[in-house]
Amino acid sequence: MTYFIQSRRHFMVMTGAGLAAAPWVAGCATAEGAALPAKAIGRPWPDWGELPDSPPPAPKEGSVGVAVVALGGYAIGKVMPALAASDRCHVAAVVSGNPEKPAKVAAAYGLPEDAIYSYDNFDQIAGDDRIEAVYIVLPTGLHADWTEKAFTAGKHVMCEKPMALSSGECERMIAASEAAGKKLMIGYRCHFEPFNLRATELMREGAIGPIRMIDTAHQYMMGPTNVSENWRVVRALAGGGPLEDYGIYSLQAALYLTGEMPVSLKAATKQPANDPRFEQIFSTVTAELTFPSGAVTQLATSYNAPDGKNMIHVEGENGTLHMSPATSYDGQKMTLTRNGVSEELVPGDPNVQFARMCDHFGQAVREGTTILTPGEMGLRDVRLMEAIYTSAAEGREIKL
Repeated sequence: MTYFIQSRRHFMVMTGAGLAAAPWVAGCATAEGAALPAKAIGRPWPDWGELPDSPPPAPKEGSVGVAVVALGGYAIGKVMPALAASDRCHVAAVVSGNPEKPAKVAAAYGLPEDAIYSYDNFDQIAGDDRIEAVYIVLPTGLHADWTEKAFTAGKHVMCEKPMALSSGECERMIAASEAAGKKLMIGYRCHFEPFNLRATELMREGAIGPIRMIDTAHQYMMGPTNVSENWRVVRALAGGGPLEDYGIYSLQAALYLTGEMPVSLKAATKQPANDPRFEQIFSTVTAELTFPSGAVTQLATSYNAPDGKNMIHVEGENGTLHMSPATSYDGQKMTLTRNGVSEELVPGDPNVQFARMCDHFGQAVREGTTILTPGEMGLRDVRLMEAIYTSAAEGREIKL
């Protein structure tokens, strides 16, 4: 998907004009109870993610050693197995604020005791030659600070999406990357997933003719929780809520399927009263994006939707492309309909997306190749989310 790699100047011109500092979550209430702090802290063992029964094989020659920062469910369940399965990266160290978790994880991955770091002594990785890169899996509100710490330590960085909570933070991260002379990649796994790659190819081939409409929804019903339990409902850690966490897949799909940047958008948000889940964040965000070709995307994302959806539906002049699930960890399904005839497409195994992403990062570090999902892409998306929030807060269409 290299057609999205545009210059930083283009991003500045495209999305910076006419937008003041956006009210990131304007209108959100302040929780009365104590929220999780906006700093890296040790958390209990996650409720998902399995450790390997035995340590993975020794890394291949030339493999990039990666320190995994934060050991939540995604890190244990997806990131670390992907690094272990990668030909070009491997787990070299773990970083956590919970003294019991990293010892357990390190043992499962065959790491020595001196490959365990805490948030307090993280800076010491600068002297550890086994570590060439850092994978940051902390809450979004901590990405900028810890990315800067990693670059200061002289390491390359893979950072989970979304890149940060503001365009200003993204710019800091990019500047730190440039100052350190190190790579910065954002963990947009769908750019390495066979179904989404094939969907993009089909759109480029004109399989359904010019795109008229994209309908995309990423939503589910969040269980009972509050700001003292779940970082995803804390404004300082998660931003506005579902848009950054789940809806970013809808936003990304609109961009890589059209191959365009929107020229305008209008949006709305919902925040139910007296619901501990939504004291600080929105429950729902909807947006309509218009592209230069005339294509329109209807985007919906929510933590408060009884009908869970992970769906992308594209309507063209000559047919449709439907994906549901569209951007899951696995289980993707795709239906292409042309001239009234439908066919199920199975372009590959979705599970390869994680290891392929790590392979791509390792190749970029080792060979200096161009990163397909760089910091500039993360900046672009955060600016678009800022525009969505501005539109919703001011009740007006935003021209980009």
